[in-house]
Amino acid sequence: MKRLLVGPFNRVEGDLEVRLEVDAGRVREAWVNAPMYRGFEQILQGKHPLDALVVVPRICGICSVTQSVAAARALAAACGVQAPPNGVWLTNLMLACENAADHLTHFYLFFMPDFTREVYAGRAWHAQAVQRFAPLAGEHAREALAVRQRWLQLMGTLGGKWPHTHSIAPGGSTRNLSAPERLRLGARVAELRGFLERVLYGAPLEEVASWHSEAALAEWLERDPQMGDLRLFLHIAADLDLQALGRGPDRTLSYGAFADPEGRHAMAPGVWDGQQLHAVDLAHITEDARHAWLAEGAGPLHPAQGLTEPDADKPGAYTWNKAPRLDGQVLETGALARQLAQGQPLLRALWQRSRGNVFTRVLARAMELAQLVLLAQDCLRAIVPGAPCCEEAHLPEAADAVGLCEAARGSLGHWLSIRGGRIASYQIVAPTGWNFSPRDHAGTPGALEAALVGAPVLAGERSPVAVQHIVRSFDPCMVCTVH
Repeated sequence: MKRLLVGPFNRVEGDLEVRLEVDAGRVREAWVNAPMYRGFEQILQGKHPLDALVVVPRICGICSVTQSVAAARALAAACGVQAPPNGVWLTNLMLACENAADHLTHFYLFFMPDFTREVYAGRAWHAQAVQRFAPLAGEHAREALAVRQRWLQLMGTLGGKWPHTHSIAPGGSTRNLSAPERLRLGARVAELRGFLERVLYGAPLEEVASWHSEAALAEWLERDPQMGDLRLFLHIAADLDLQALGRGPDRTLSYGAFADPEGRHAMAPGVWDGQQLHAVDLAHITEDARHAWLAEGAGPLHPAQGLTEPDADKPGAYTWNKAPRLDGQVLETGALARQLAQGQPLLRALWQRSRGNVFTRVLARAMELAQLVLLAQDCLRAIVPGAPCCEEAHLPEAADAVGLCEAARGSLGHWLSIRGGRIASYQIVAPTGWNFSPRDHAGTPGALEAALVGAPVLAGERSPVAVQHIVRSFDPCMVCTVH
């Protein structure tokens, strides 16, 4: 029996350490540590409610729009205001823009570079992986980075800047588009579409977004085995048996995403248990601080009653992350959860065989990237230049409200309480909080902690490559986790 401390991890947002207990070349137990404390929930207490729109985007530099959207939705619920159609489409466009950028970044800059490591030098695909994905040098990674930069020009036009965009408001978006601007943004969407169809998929976005079975996936794969980076990933995944690596929990969570002005979601909400989709009961969400360096209060608490009081010397604690649970159960959230809730037939079929794993998480993100670019096209078409895009919001003296959103990494919730016209409480449950949670009061490991069990550790490895694959398949954002 030996113990390894893996971290800090590179190519993740924020600080992360993983402690492993290894026996006979396999991970026997794992403990996930978010070692940085930031305290945004405390910063917000006593502030004017609209200050949240300035403060919460600064939680994170790569998913700041999702934080803005969740805050704006909580404030909208508190004010009883509803955005006009243009405000809905503009917000959806910004959210699709950011989530697509995150998926592109994850594939080319965070996940695929691990396959360029020397440990894989003997594999038939290694030379191609190095040529395409080597950090700072890979041909396709460099091209993806340049395309991403131009894609994010949408955010500059829509919100003035990115990250920490300030055009999102409780009543919609404060910045409309002119007809010429809409045409220019359409060119940016067309450029990303062209890159994806040429370099990542080797197929039209509509085909990728609608793969309905393993047979359809196999037919695409064999059509031109050398074309497209996703095909190379599938060959690597088959060679390394990534479907057997990093099994997730038996339930997944999605709050639903990209609702139109009539409230119809492009990506459905729900808890998927492998057999059917259940409604998300927000009343049954709790955060357990038993193993966090935070005061426990009366035990697991609903976010509306949540506490964020540091206790750095607390016995038995090993992270700044609380343990979110729904009905006391561990859930996984992210692109895979959204696709399962939506009823995507290929991913549901793969789920029945091996639940969530490294392969299905990456495949779900790749398929969702195609869907997001198509969604961005639809949003641009729906925006009416010059039409109202924001309603004025009038803040109450007292209110309790929640704002929900789907970030690239999964379900994000903001719970807001206003008393005397000021923020009395602000609690945030972030996607990586769900996926990278510590053990709860019953000792049940979080999703990643359980997924790491059984991962192979090669002789002499101090930072096991299999562990790296599992961690990156969840794509952690630790700064959101420790908000």
